[in-house]
Amino acid sequence: MAIEDLTQLERRLFEWIKKSDFETVPWSSQRAAEAFDVEENEILEALAALTSKVPHNIYVHYQDGAIRVSAE
Repeated sequence: MAIEDLTQLERRLFEWIKKSDFETVPWSSQRAAEAFDVEENEILEALAALTSKVPHNIYVHYQDGAIRVSAE
């Protein structure tokens, strides 16, 4: 799949992650939901979808007790 195959929310979330520093600052699904004015579950589903739709462009890992996310 490619960027063109992403839903509107997935694309917006992907661009937001690219512009943000969620490697230094821990990821917060709740904050993301507030920023996008959607339910937290929608953010979790969109983030999960990104890892399968564009796996070579997003990296999610766990460090120091928090989720870290980066995208390129």
